[in-house]
Amino acid sequence: METNNKKLSQHVVDAGSVPLLVLCLQEPEIALKRVAASALSDIAKHSPELAQTVVDAGAIAHLAQMILNPDAQLKRQIFSALSQIAKHSVDLAEMVVEAEIFPAAFACLNDSDEYVKKNCATLIREIVKHTPELAQMIVNAGGVAAVVDYVATTRGNVRLPGIMMLGYTAAHTESLAMAVIVSKGINQLSIALNEEAEDHILAATAWALGQIGRHTPEHAKAVAVANVLPKLLQLYMRTDLSEDLQTKSKKALKNILQKCVYLPVLEPLLHEASPNILKHVVAQFSKVLPHDPKARRLFVTSGGLKKIQEIKTEEGSPLAEYINTINSCFPEEVVKYYSPGYADELLERVENHGTRA
Repeated sequence: METNNKKLSQHVVDAGSVPLLVLCLQEPEIALKRVAASALSDIAKHSPELAQTVVDAGAIAHLAQMILNPDAQLKRQIFSALSQIAKHSVDLAEMVVEAEIFPAAFACLNDSDEYVKKNCATLIREIVKHTPELAQMIVNAGGVAAVVDYVATTRGNVRLPGIMMLGYTAAHTESLAMAVIVSKGINQLSIALNEEAEDHILAATAWALGQIGRHTPEHAKAVAVANVLPKLLQLYMRTDLSEDLQTKSKKALKNILQKCVYLPVLEPLLHEASPNILKHVVAQFSKVLPHDPKARRLFVTSGGLKKIQEIKTEEGSPLAEYINTINSCFPEEVVKYYSPGYADELLERVENHGTRA
Protein backbone atom coordinates (compact mmCIF):
# COMPACT_ATOMS: atom_id res chain seq x y z
CA MET A 1 0.00 0.00 0.00
CA GLU A 2 2.73 2.48 0.96
CA THR A 3 4.36 2.23 -2.47
CA ASN A 4 1.42 3.74 -4.31
CA ASN A 5 2.10 7.36 -3.49
CA LYS A 6 2.85 9.96 -0.91
CA LYS A 7 -0.82 10.43 0.03
CA LEU A 8 -1.30 6.77 0.86
CA SER A 9 1.92 6.77 2.88
CA GLN A 10 0.61 9.75 4.83
CA HIS A 11 -2.60 7.82 5.61
CA VAL A 12 -0.53 4.89 6.85
CA VAL A 13 1.48 7.24 9.09
CA ASP A 14 -1.66 9.03 10.35
CA ALA A 15 -3.13 5.67 11.34
CA GLY A 16 -0.23 5.34 13.80
CA SER A 17 1.51 2.46 12.07
CA VAL A 18 5.14 3.69 12.17
CA PRO A 19 5.82 2.87 15.86
CA LEU A 20 4.25 -0.56 15.27
CA LEU A 21 6.52 -1.17 12.27
CA VAL A 22 9.51 -0.24 14.43
CA LEU A 23 8.30 -2.80 17.00
CA CYS A 24 8.14 -5.38 14.20
CA LEU A 25 11.83 -4.72 13.49
CA GLN A 26 12.55 -6.01 16.99
CA GLU A 27 10.65 -9.28 16.55
CA PRO A 28 12.76 -12.44 16.13
CA GLU A 29 10.91 -13.53 12.98
CA ILE A 30 13.11 -12.63 9.94
CA ALA A 31 10.20 -12.39 7.50
CA LEU A 32 8.51 -9.86 9.77
CA LYS A 33 11.69 -7.79 10.05
CA ARG A 34 12.01 -7.75 6.25
CA VAL A 35 8.45 -6.57 5.66
CA ALA A 36 8.71 -3.91 8.38
CA ALA A 37 12.01 -2.54 7.00
CA SER A 38 10.53 -2.52 3.49
CA ALA A 39 7.43 -0.65 4.65
CA LEU A 40 9.53 1.93 6.53
CA SER A 41 11.66 2.42 3.39
CA ASP A 42 8.55 3.00 1.29
CA ILE A 43 7.20 5.54 3.78
CA ALA A 44 10.49 7.43 4.19
CA LYS A 45 11.17 7.83 0.49
CA HIS A 46 8.38 10.30 -0.28
CA SER A 47 9.36 13.42 1.68
CA PRO A 48 11.59 14.79 4.45
CA GLU A 49 8.52 14.99 6.70
CA LEU A 50 7.61 11.33 6.27
CA ALA A 51 11.25 10.32 6.73
CA GLN A 52 11.35 12.39 9.93
CA THR A 53 8.32 10.48 11.23
CA VAL A 54 10.21 7.23 10.71
CA VAL A 55 13.26 8.67 12.49
CA ASP A 56 11.18 10.03 15.39
CA ALA A 57 9.84 6.52 15.99
CA GLY A 58 13.41 5.37 16.67
CA ALA A 59 13.81 3.37 13.47
CA ILE A 60 17.44 4.27 12.70
CA ALA A 61 18.95 2.59 15.77
CA HIS A 62 17.04 -0.65 15.16
CA LEU A 63 17.88 -0.68 11.44
CA ALA A 64 21.54 0.06 12.20
CA GLN A 65 21.80 -2.92 14.57
CA MET A 66 20.96 -5.30 11.71
CA ILE A 67 23.31 -4.17 8.93
CA LEU A 68 25.48 -7.27 9.34
CA ASN A 69 22.59 -9.72 9.69
CA PRO A 70 23.31 -12.84 7.59
CA ASP A 71 19.92 -12.62 5.83
CA ALA A 72 20.47 -10.95 2.45
CA GLN A 73 16.84 -9.97 1.86
CA LEU A 74 16.70 -8.23 5.23
CA LYS A 75 19.96 -6.37 4.55
CA ARG A 76 18.61 -5.19 1.20
CA GLN A 77 15.63 -3.59 2.95
CA ILE A 78 17.74 -2.11 5.76
CA PHE A 79 20.14 -0.33 3.42
CA SER A 80 17.22 0.78 1.27
CA ALA A 81 15.42 2.26 4.32
CA LEU A 82 18.56 4.05 5.57
CA SER A 83 19.14 5.45 2.04
CA GLN A 84 15.56 6.72 1.79
CA ILE A 85 16.00 8.51 5.13
CA ALA A 86 19.48 9.93 4.40
CA LYS A 87 18.68 11.27 0.92
CA HIS A 88 16.35 14.09 2.01
CA SER A 89 18.49 16.45 4.07
CA VAL A 90 21.77 17.10 5.87
CA ASP A 91 20.11 16.57 9.27
CA LEU A 92 18.63 13.21 8.33
CA ALA A 93 21.92 12.06 6.76
CA GLU A 94 23.77 13.08 9.92
CA MET A 95 21.38 11.02 12.04
CA VAL A 96 22.14 7.95 9.94
CA VAL A 97 25.90 8.56 10.28
CA GLU A 98 25.54 9.08 14.04
CA ALA A 99 24.13 5.56 14.32
CA GLU A 100 27.78 4.47 13.86
CA ILE A 101 27.18 2.09 10.96
CA PHE A 102 30.52 3.03 9.39
CA PRO A 103 33.05 1.56 8.78
CA ALA A 104 31.22 -1.75 9.49
CA ALA A 105 28.76 -1.16 6.64
CA PHE A 106 31.57 -1.01 4.06
CA ALA A 107 31.88 -4.80 4.37
CA CYS A 108 28.48 -5.04 2.67
CA LEU A 109 29.97 -3.53 -0.51
CA ASN A 110 31.52 -6.99 -0.96
CA ASP A 111 28.33 -8.90 -0.18
CA SER A 112 27.52 -11.86 -2.42
CA ASP A 113 24.03 -10.41 -2.99
CA GLU A 114 23.96 -7.80 -5.78
CA TYR A 115 21.10 -5.82 -4.22
CA VAL A 116 22.73 -5.64 -0.79
CA LYS A 117 25.86 -4.26 -2.46
CA LYS A 118 23.96 -1.78 -4.57
CA ASN A 119 21.77 -0.52 -1.71
CA CYS A 120 24.82 -0.13 0.53
CA ALA A 121 26.62 1.91 -2.16
CA THR A 122 23.45 3.96 -2.66
CA LEU A 123 23.34 4.78 1.06
CA ILE A 124 26.95 6.01 0.97
CA ARG A 125 26.17 8.11 -2.12
CA GLU A 126 23.10 9.66 -0.43
CA ILE A 127 25.24 10.67 2.56
CA VAL A 128 28.26 12.15 0.78
CA LYS A 129 26.21 14.23 -1.65
CA HIS A 130 25.00 16.66 1.04
CA THR A 131 28.05 18.45 2.46
CA PRO A 132 31.87 18.37 2.48
CA GLU A 133 31.72 17.50 6.20
CA LEU A 134 29.59 14.40 5.66
CA ALA A 135 31.78 13.36 2.72
CA GLN A 136 34.89 13.86 4.88
CA MET A 137 33.44 11.61 7.58
CA ILE A 138 32.98 8.83 5.03
CA VAL A 139 36.50 9.41 3.65
CA ASN A 140 37.99 9.29 7.17
CA ALA A 141 36.25 5.97 7.79
CA GLY A 142 37.86 4.50 4.64
CA GLY A 143 34.82 4.94 2.42
CA VAL A 144 36.49 6.17 -0.76
CA ALA A 145 38.93 3.25 -0.94
CA ALA A 146 36.03 0.84 -0.28
CA VAL A 147 33.90 2.40 -3.03
CA VAL A 148 36.79 2.44 -5.53
CA ASP A 149 37.15 -1.33 -4.96
CA TYR A 150 33.39 -1.64 -5.38
CA VAL A 151 33.50 0.17 -8.74
CA ALA A 152 36.33 -2.17 -9.79
CA THR A 153 34.32 -5.32 -9.07
CA THR A 154 30.81 -4.40 -10.28
CA ARG A 155 29.18 -3.70 -13.63
CA GLY A 156 26.21 -1.86 -15.04
CA ASN A 157 23.53 -0.41 -12.77
CA VAL A 158 25.11 -2.03 -9.69
CA ARG A 159 28.26 -0.01 -10.42
CA LEU A 160 26.38 3.26 -10.88
CA PRO A 161 25.92 4.42 -7.24
CA GLY A 162 29.64 3.86 -6.64
CA ILE A 163 30.54 5.98 -9.66
CA MET A 164 28.21 8.74 -8.47
CA MET A 165 29.55 8.56 -4.91
CA LEU A 166 33.07 9.29 -6.21
CA GLY A 167 31.72 12.21 -8.27
CA TYR A 168 29.78 13.74 -5.37
CA THR A 169 32.76 13.38 -3.03
CA ALA A 170 35.17 14.99 -5.51
CA ALA A 171 32.74 17.82 -6.31
CA HIS A 172 32.87 19.29 -2.79
CA THR A 173 36.51 20.41 -2.34
CA GLU A 174 40.04 20.11 -3.73
CA SER A 175 41.13 17.89 -0.83
CA LEU A 176 38.17 15.52 -1.19
CA ALA A 177 38.85 15.27 -4.93
CA MET A 178 42.47 14.49 -4.06
CA ALA A 179 41.27 11.72 -1.73
CA VAL A 180 39.52 10.13 -4.74
CA ILE A 181 42.72 10.50 -6.82
CA VAL A 182 44.95 8.99 -4.10
CA SER A 183 42.57 6.02 -3.76
CA LYS A 184 43.04 5.35 -7.51
CA GLY A 185 39.50 6.41 -8.29
CA ILE A 186 40.40 7.91 -11.67
CA ASN A 187 41.78 4.61 -12.88
CA GLN A 188 38.54 2.77 -12.09
CA LEU A 189 36.36 5.53 -13.59
CA SER A 190 38.51 5.41 -16.72
CA ILE A 191 37.97 1.63 -16.96
CA ALA A 192 34.21 2.13 -16.48
CA LEU A 193 34.21 4.74 -19.25
CA ASN A 194 35.63 2.14 -21.63
CA GLU A 195 33.67 -0.89 -20.38
CA GLU A 196 30.14 0.37 -19.89
CA ALA A 197 27.67 0.46 -22.75
CA GLU A 198 24.61 2.24 -21.37
CA ASP A 199 24.36 5.97 -21.90
CA HIS A 200 23.22 6.89 -18.38
CA ILE A 201 26.16 5.05 -16.78
CA LEU A 202 28.65 6.62 -19.19
CA ALA A 203 27.09 10.04 -18.48
CA ALA A 204 27.56 9.59 -14.71
CA THR A 205 31.15 8.46 -15.26
CA ALA A 206 31.96 11.45 -17.48
CA TRP A 207 30.38 13.76 -14.88
CA ALA A 208 32.41 12.18 -12.05
CA LEU A 209 35.70 12.60 -13.96
CA GLY A 210 34.82 16.24 -14.63
CA GLN A 211 34.19 16.81 -10.91
CA ILE A 212 37.64 15.44 -10.06
CA GLY A 213 39.51 17.36 -12.76
CA ARG A 214 37.90 20.78 -12.38
CA HIS A 215 39.71 21.95 -9.23
CA THR A 216 43.39 22.69 -10.02
CA PRO A 217 46.03 21.93 -12.70
CA GLU A 218 47.21 19.04 -10.52
CA HIS A 219 43.72 17.49 -10.46
CA ALA A 220 43.26 18.06 -14.19
CA LYS A 221 46.61 16.45 -15.00
CA ALA A 222 45.74 13.39 -12.88
CA VAL A 223 42.57 12.90 -14.92
CA ALA A 224 44.17 13.72 -18.28
CA VAL A 225 47.10 11.30 -17.94
CA ALA A 226 44.57 8.45 -17.49
CA ASN A 227 43.86 9.06 -21.20
CA VAL A 228 40.17 9.88 -20.69
CA LEU A 229 40.12 13.11 -22.74
CA PRO A 230 40.02 11.39 -26.18
CA LYS A 231 37.24 9.09 -24.92
CA LEU A 232 35.21 12.02 -23.55
CA LEU A 233 35.70 13.81 -26.88
CA GLN A 234 34.53 10.71 -28.75
CA LEU A 235 31.39 10.42 -26.57
CA TYR A 236 30.62 14.11 -27.08
CA MET A 237 31.03 13.92 -30.87
CA ARG A 238 29.00 10.75 -31.43
CA THR A 239 25.55 11.64 -32.70
CA ASP A 240 23.98 8.24 -31.90
CA LEU A 241 24.24 8.77 -28.13
CA SER A 242 21.79 10.47 -25.74
CA GLU A 243 21.79 14.24 -25.43
CA ASP A 244 22.48 13.92 -21.69
CA LEU A 245 25.62 11.87 -22.34
CA GLN A 246 26.86 14.33 -24.97
CA THR A 247 26.19 17.30 -22.67
CA LYS A 248 27.91 15.70 -19.66
CA SER A 249 30.91 14.63 -21.78
CA LYS A 250 31.28 18.17 -23.15
CA LYS A 251 30.98 19.72 -19.68
CA ALA A 252 33.53 17.27 -18.23
CA LEU A 253 35.95 18.00 -21.08
CA LYS A 254 35.61 21.76 -20.53
CA ASN A 255 36.03 21.39 -16.75
CA ILE A 256 39.24 19.41 -17.16
CA LEU A 257 40.65 21.40 -20.11
CA GLN A 258 40.20 24.77 -18.41
CA LYS A 259 42.53 23.65 -15.62
CA CYS A 260 44.95 21.41 -17.56
CA VAL A 261 48.36 22.90 -18.36
CA TYR A 262 50.10 19.58 -19.01
CA LEU A 263 50.56 19.96 -22.76
CA PRO A 264 51.54 16.40 -23.85
CA VAL A 265 47.99 15.16 -23.10
CA LEU A 266 46.41 18.14 -24.88
CA GLU A 267 48.39 17.80 -28.11
CA PRO A 268 46.34 14.90 -29.61
CA LEU A 269 43.16 16.93 -29.10
CA LEU A 270 44.49 19.65 -31.44
CA HIS A 271 44.07 17.17 -34.26
CA GLU A 272 40.73 15.65 -33.21
CA ALA A 273 38.61 18.22 -31.38
CA SER A 274 35.54 19.91 -32.82
CA PRO A 275 35.72 23.73 -33.06
CA ASN A 276 33.85 24.46 -29.79
CA ILE A 277 36.19 22.15 -27.82
CA LEU A 278 39.26 23.18 -29.82
CA LYS A 279 39.10 26.73 -28.47
CA HIS A 280 39.52 25.41 -24.91
CA VAL A 281 42.50 23.28 -25.97
CA VAL A 282 44.19 26.16 -27.81
CA ALA A 283 43.50 28.46 -24.84
CA GLN A 284 45.61 26.23 -22.59
CA PHE A 285 48.55 26.28 -25.04
CA SER A 286 48.30 30.08 -25.15
CA LYS A 287 48.67 30.15 -21.33
CA VAL A 288 51.69 27.84 -21.13
CA LEU A 289 53.83 28.49 -24.24
CA PRO A 290 54.77 32.13 -23.50
CA HIS A 291 56.50 31.02 -20.27
CA ASP A 292 58.01 27.65 -21.24
CA PRO A 293 60.85 27.51 -23.82
CA LYS A 294 61.06 23.70 -23.69
CA ALA A 295 57.35 23.41 -24.41
CA ARG A 296 57.73 25.81 -27.36
CA ARG A 297 60.43 23.65 -28.91
CA LEU A 298 58.33 20.52 -28.44
CA PHE A 299 55.31 22.29 -29.89
CA VAL A 300 57.24 22.86 -33.13
CA THR A 301 58.78 19.37 -33.43
CA SER A 302 55.51 17.55 -32.61
CA GLY A 303 53.60 19.32 -35.37
CA GLY A 304 51.52 21.45 -32.99
CA LEU A 305 52.57 24.79 -34.48
CA LYS A 306 51.81 23.54 -37.98
CA LYS A 307 48.37 22.37 -36.85
CA ILE A 308 47.62 25.76 -35.25
CA GLN A 309 48.28 27.52 -38.58
CA GLU A 310 45.72 25.26 -40.28
CA ILE A 311 42.87 26.23 -37.94
CA LYS A 312 40.34 28.52 -39.61
CA THR A 313 39.16 31.30 -37.32
CA GLU A 314 36.98 34.39 -37.38
CA GLU A 315 38.90 37.62 -36.97
CA GLY A 316 38.56 38.89 -33.41
CA SER A 317 37.17 35.63 -32.00
CA PRO A 318 38.64 34.21 -28.75
CA LEU A 319 40.17 31.36 -30.78
CA ALA A 320 41.91 33.85 -33.12
CA GLU A 321 43.25 35.70 -30.06
CA TYR A 322 44.66 32.48 -28.56
CA ILE A 323 46.34 31.61 -31.87
CA ASN A 324 47.86 35.12 -32.11
CA THR A 325 49.22 34.73 -28.58
CA ILE A 326 50.79 31.38 -29.50
CA ASN A 327 52.25 32.69 -32.77
CA SER A 328 53.80 35.66 -30.98
CA CYS A 329 55.91 33.17 -28.96
CA PHE A 330 57.78 32.13 -32.14
CA PRO A 331 59.98 33.97 -34.69
CA GLU A 332 57.92 35.23 -37.60
CA GLU A 333 59.80 33.15 -40.18
CA VAL A 334 59.10 29.96 -38.20
CA VAL A 335 55.38 30.69 -38.10
CA LYS A 336 55.46 31.48 -41.82
CA TYR A 337 57.33 28.24 -42.56
CA TYR A 338 54.54 26.18 -40.96
CA SER A 339 51.68 28.14 -42.52
CA PRO A 340 49.58 26.36 -45.19
CA GLY A 341 50.76 27.06 -48.73
CA TYR A 342 54.25 28.19 -47.67
CA ALA A 343 55.93 25.12 -49.22
CA ASP A 344 54.25 25.88 -52.58
CA GLU A 345 55.34 29.48 -52.29
CA LEU A 346 58.94 28.34 -51.71
CA LEU A 347 58.82 26.00 -54.72
CA GLU A 348 57.46 28.78 -56.86
CA ARG A 349 60.33 31.01 -55.76
CA VAL A 350 62.78 28.24 -56.64
CA GLU A 351 61.30 27.99 -60.14
CA ASN A 352 61.29 31.74 -60.64
CA HIS A 353 64.84 31.98 -59.35
CA GLY A 354 65.98 29.54 -62.06
CA THR A 355 64.05 31.45 -64.74
CA ARG A 356 65.70 34.75 -63.85
CA ALA A 357 69.12 33.17 -64.07
